[in-house]
Amino acid sequence: MTADGEGAPRWVDDDAGPVVRPYAMTRGRTRSAAEGKLDLIAVVVADSVSQARVPDQTLSPEHLDIIELSRDSPQSVAELAAELDLPVGVVRVLIGDLLHAALVRVSRPVPPAELPDEKILREVINGLRAL
Repeated sequence: MTADGEGAPRWVDDDAGPVVRPYAMTRGRTRSAAEGKLDLIAVVVADSVSQARVPDQTLSPEHLDIIELSRDSPQSVAELAAELDLPVGVVRVLIGDLLHAALVRVSRPVPPAELPDEKILREVINGLRAL
């Protein structure tokens, strides 16, 4: 940051940080149609055949990185954002694009309230042992 003739600070080059690039990556969008599915722990999985269907000229390098990372192993939205060093909001928009193109799938973990009770699981184990 430097001062102009009157001593007021102004941003120069990289001092402002990566402000425009994320905005440009999402083409100005801040939300995707799949916003409700894409919380931080949502798991993104790319099919192994998705690479053959990827129209390289229409997807950004970040789209391709998401496909590549989630093909190797399922990744949460938070993990993808950390790996790509991008804001979570940007990653959500990019994943929404990939969902729309059917290049990835998103699943959400089962909420703890819907998991079976530990007592029931112990009874099942005991029943199996009795066989």
